Amino acid sequence: VLTHEQLAKTPALIPLFDSIREIPEIADGIRCNCGCTDPPELRSLLSCYEGRGMARDCAVCQGQGRLAARLHKEGKSLDEIRVAIDAKFG
Repeated sequence: VLTHEQLAKTPALIPLFDSIREIPEIADGIRCNCGCTDPPELRSLLSCYEGRGMARDCAVCQGQGRLAARLHKEGKSLDEIRVAIDAKFG
């Protein structure tokens, strides 16, 4: 997950990236619905927050990340989070 230094130009996104950093196993189990997984190296929502950092510019990646983090804090399972994300973004 991109570091605070890598997000210097988008400081408002630091808390979101921090929340994804706390749940990598959840984010890695979710397919991003914005189409950014078309390149093979982007295989999950977690990938959107790493490397090229697609989530810096993509509202869908950001929305899915926020929803996943919130639902995880509420105690939802990965399967429940997937259902909620698919319902909202799928």
